[in-house]
Amino acid sequence: MKVFINSRIPAIALELLTQENIEYFLPENKEQTHKQWLENCKKADVLLNVGRKKLDKTFFENCPNVKAIVQFAAGYDNIDMEIANARKIPVGNTPHVLSRATSDVAFLLMQMVSRRASYNINKVQSGNWKDFDALEQLGQELYGKTLGVYGLGKIGFEMAEKCKKAFDMDIIYHNRTQNIEAETKLDAKYVSFEDLAKNADVLSIHANFSAEQNEIFNASVFEKMKSNSIFINTARGSFHNQVDLLEFLKNGKIWGAGLDVTNPEPIDMNNEILQLPNVCVLPHIGSATVEARNGMAKIVAANIIAFSKGEQLPYCVNPEIYENFNI
Repeated sequence: MKVFINSRIPAIALELLTQENIEYFLPENKEQTHKQWLENCKKADVLLNVGRKKLDKTFFENCPNVKAIVQFAAGYDNIDMEIANARKIPVGNTPHVLSRATSDVAFLLMQMVSRRASYNINKVQSGNWKDFDALEQLGQELYGKTLGVYGLGKIGFEMAEKCKKAFDMDIIYHNRTQNIEAETKLDAKYVSFEDLAKNADVLSIHANFSAEQNEIFNASVFEKMKSNSIFINTARGSFHNQVDLLEFLKNGKIWGAGLDVTNPEPIDMNNEILQLPNVCVLPHIGSATVEARNGMAKIVAANIIAFSKGEQLPYCVNPEIYENFNI
């Protein structure tokens, strides 16, 4: 069995695979072209997909030898799951281990935006730190405000808990199902999607992305939000319409935005949204801690090792393929 690891990952994963005598290979060139990437995929039984490569119809048609896909990520919206399921290809991911790190970034962005931190950092770096001005780009405090969470799963819960403990924020949320634990421990209140937009002082996205949610946060939703509201997205850039968001931020209809993900991604360095004083954009660093990435590495190794032994992936997003199917 050959495993293609399409980009570098923490050494702990490679050590675990080596201990199990699992053969793996990485690209010869760090900056591989799509054609080179695809040629490597063709040689593999298992693809350990690091990054946002699209595993679409073209991929599956060109790589019939791939029998399992292991994502170095919690999300898997880059994979055509309909084809994977039809071909009985198990798909593994890395859930939960990055929840704290990602919620930390959402919490960081909320504070950065609330205090105009990016703008003020730029003032210092550009030598534009002038005399005291009592009305210069004032921030706002978060104490007692309302946090609205779209997608109150593990990451959303971590974010809500931080906001509750640090700023005694009220928690409202919109989910596919109610989160009883959050309602019990955090006094969270389940609301409609419309009420979430209308009542949140900070609206933070933590849902798993699916096609029907594409740009669900657009002008019609931003129109309902408070003029003092802060929009936070650390999930997927496709959740928001960035052109609409830019217009509402420029016109002061939304107070600020903190983005760890953009639409498109990566964002063009000349994009106007990067020049706004009420915006903070990070380069998708939600899971970028030593602890989270090492944890992810152990999970992907566990998925690959299980597959090599003919066992079900312990972190499998499509376990239904194993029904009536000999592994």
